[in-house]
Amino acid sequence: MGRLLIILGLMVVIALVLRWRRPAWYWMSFGATFAGLRTLVRYRSVMDACGLTVPPARWQLTLARLTNRPIPGPRSPRILRLRPTRTGLVLRIKLRAGQDAFDVSASTDRLRHSFGMYGVSSRELRAGVVEIAMTGYDVLKRVQMPARAERSAVRVPVAMREDGGVHYRDYRRVPHALTLGATESGKSVYQRNLITELAPQDVALVGIDCKQGVEQAPMARRFTALADDPDTAHDLLAALVRHMQDVYELIRAHQRISADIPDAEIAADIWDLPEDIRPVPLVVIVDEVAELALYANRDEEKRRDRIITSVVRLAQLGRAAGVYLEICGQRFGSELGKGITMLRAQLTGRTAHRVNDETSANMAFGDIAPDAVLAAVQIATETPGVAVAADMAGGWSRIRAPHTTLRQAVNACNRHAHRTPDVPALADFRPVVPHLAPVPAPAVEKTPTAA
Repeated sequence: MGRLLIILGLMVVIALVLRWRRPAWYWMSFGATFAGLRTLVRYRSVMDACGLTVPPARWQLTLARLTNRPIPGPRSPRILRLRPTRTGLVLRIKLRAGQDAFDVSASTDRLRHSFGMYGVSSRELRAGVVEIAMTGYDVLKRVQMPARAERSAVRVPVAMREDGGVHYRDYRRVPHALTLGATESGKSVYQRNLITELAPQDVALVGIDCKQGVEQAPMARRFTALADDPDTAHDLLAALVRHMQDVYELIRAHQRISADIPDAEIAADIWDLPEDIRPVPLVVIVDEVAELALYANRDEEKRRDRIITSVVRLAQLGRAAGVYLEICGQRFGSELGKGITMLRAQLTGRTAHRVNDETSANMAFGDIAPDAVLAAVQIATETPGVAVAADMAGGWSRIRAPHTTLRQAVNACNRHAHRTPDVPALADFRPVVPHLAPVPAPAVEKTPTAA
């Protein structure tokens, strides 16, 4: 008996330590089992308390009267499946007649409290079937990306969502995106993580960093082209427009429109072309868009107008040619001059890190997801890297990219430098960097102490 108590006490200590230091390990070893049992035991009472029940059917009432039995109680949605995940539980339910998916969505905060979970969200899979995703711990506190996340040339994982899912950057579905964030909000870390994920893929990276290249120049071995000042950016964007026009001529020459060609094989973008002639897709990463839009004299104003015109043309026409834009900045609005609002209308993906004013959040979400504006303003200063991501459908979620140091990003780019494709139209903008071997990054970064 004493030995059993010692083993139980040791298991309790291990569980408490894991919950404190390694919440993901605790969840997979202990938490998922306890939470699943708690959910099943409390399910009917929680549904009743949250107003997610309906009165019994008429035939049940009639049968109870005819057989002189007690009147049956209210009916809860039927459980179809309860599945544990690496971050929480997924509960799939079948709604009763008269219930609506909005009722479940409006009760998510009460469900979170009643089931003892960290977060709860819901979505309707099909008519009458709702999936409730519950997280058992704060997955954004210490982001750990799953090792088996899907990756392809134009679809890479960049962050974790607060519901435990993976936030992907899918360029075929969302070709252009806008990323906003104040200083020290985690915007640069998000950009480094994106470049790190794209480095092993068969894409060409094009960088525009008008801060003399301090952010992107260390990773230049993986970049096909790089501009570190507005004048070079002007010429590089003009070359990108010419490249886009050349790709369209290639697509037009290989459309193969004839009576015996199936409709699905008619080429309309680069992904319909045969692999042996398909141009490499280009991802253009603009580090600070305001530096391209500001000017101090008349000559700079003319250059600025040409730059913005080229960017807008790439945003409007670049998708089919395989040219994708990542526009980053601290602010993005009409104060940057003409053409900016036209450009924003083409940027489907919207991500906002911590912002200092509501106006900046409105720039990102005011036209697509007004509910996300308040969430972006409420991001705390103590949580750099936390962001709000929204889409044109009005949905949004809180995300956080894993912390990626500049050294880690540089090492990834150096390891995959051999994948850097040559684009003839951008040959004049290829960065010249010395050959440097990767330097191992420390396992744990420590703050230097004074001697």
